[in-house]
Amino acid sequence: MILWLCLFSYIDNLAAQISFTLDHSLLDQLALPSDGQSRRSSSTDPNIDGNGDSRLIQPGETLVLADMEGPGIIHHLWNTSASLNPYSARALVIRIYWDHSEKPSVEVPLGDFFGVGQGANVDYQSLPMNISSHGRSRNCFWSMPFKKHAKITVSNDLAGFGPAYFYYYVDWEKVKSLPEEVLYFHARYHQQSKAKPGDHLVLNTTGRGSYIGTVYSVLQTINGWFGEGDDRFFIDGEKIPSLQGTGTEDYFGDAWGFREFSGSFNGVPLYEGPLAGDRVSAYRWHIMDPIHFSKSLKFSIEHKGSDVDDNGKERSRSDERADWVSSVAFWYQTPITFSETGLPPAIERIPPYRILLASNLKFKATPDKTSKEKTGIDFMPEKPDGEIEFEFEVETSGKYKISAVLVDNLFGSKYQPSIDHQPAGPVLDLISKGGDWKGFNMGTFHLDKGKHTFALQGRGASSDSRPEVPSKFAIGISSLSLLRIDSL
Repeated sequence: MILWLCLFSYIDNLAAQISFTLDHSLLDQLALPSDGQSRRSSSTDPNIDGNGDSRLIQPGETLVLADMEGPGIIHHLWNTSASLNPYSARALVIRIYWDHSEKPSVEVPLGDFFGVGQGANVDYQSLPMNISSHGRSRNCFWSMPFKKHAKITVSNDLAGFGPAYFYYYVDWEKVKSLPEEVLYFHARYHQQSKAKPGDHLVLNTTGRGSYIGTVYSVLQTINGWFGEGDDRFFIDGEKIPSLQGTGTEDYFGDAWGFREFSGSFNGVPLYEGPLAGDRVSAYRWHIMDPIHFSKSLKFSIEHKGSDVDDNGKERSRSDERADWVSSVAFWYQTPITFSETGLPPAIERIPPYRILLASNLKFKATPDKTSKEKTGIDFMPEKPDGEIEFEFEVETSGKYKISAVLVDNLFGSKYQPSIDHQPAGPVLDLISKGGDWKGFNMGTFHLDKGKHTFALQGRGASSDSRPEVPSKFAIGISSLSLLRIDSL
């Protein structure tokens, strides 16, 4: 036991020393003079005294975030967006073009680029990337040098939900020159829906460079564990990979399956569980261990795992699985390259959720204290046992995973969600210091063809209620999402 404690203490101290060295190396550079000129492109209101700081991206439109003459280095990207589409992180696409290339070297759905796939909105913290504000505020600190020119765009690829309200910063530095051998930043998205037998290809590129990171996301189509597959890096045309792994979770720095966590270099921001319809998203940054190549690099991950029926019986342990799998590869290389195929359309990138906007649904409220807002329906009963009930219709009988986007605020309280008058998950405490849109999983239900109800029943004041704030027992309902498990 003493030996193990000494080993753990050594590992902790080593990690602290590495972090200290990195931090101080960066801090030391701040004291050095520079000839660079700091620049920013942002969505700020052209009227310096105004507050209209967002840009609308209508469906089918593209917004140019920055158009920069080099040489220069992009140091920081930030954005936040608002949309009635709860999966807009997959509908919006970021593209980056280097040195007047007509095709992008970065072409990735926005959420996946910033580290979380499947259109999910969750928070995490890592060294080069982080997300906060319930999945809505995104930061990237990868260094992106360019010699002649750089352009960054964001496109809104999905119709039916109106515009995306988009805010952004692009912080960069204009420099006098860059080394001739400088490498260019790349990011590429690959999706299989469903996964075919064999490895999932993350990247196949030719050139000279360094591989620096992976985002890997799965929507499970069956119960069980999807991650028995090994990672494989084939460097410079190898027939047998010189880097081979021992399991999907092992590559991402976890073990014995997944659970949610985030670290400087690896993490799992999203892990809903091992059941059909559950989503997973993991990241691994090769900052301390970049994978260098001089001619080519091929990176793939096996997609194998178990299959468990609804009664808990394991039908197989490490066979091929047909889940929805997607990945983002991050790397530096020269020459500049790009995808030959581009992205699948948004309707194929987003799992087949049926999204029901609350403002389009028939509802009744007791008492009748409601208002229709841009975000949906606001309910403010001013009594602890108020109830609001929505009616929706199912066209095909089956097993459905149901989620809802709810809006809390300073006047919020506790509510019990229900489907067809049966409790759907725990009582929710919906109070916050400011209005926040949050997604909540209601659970999985068998729904027959026909009409059904989604209700929220008041359960009294929040435990975080402030005595100086009058109780309104408020709640906002933006949308309801139905995912038919049988159709995956």
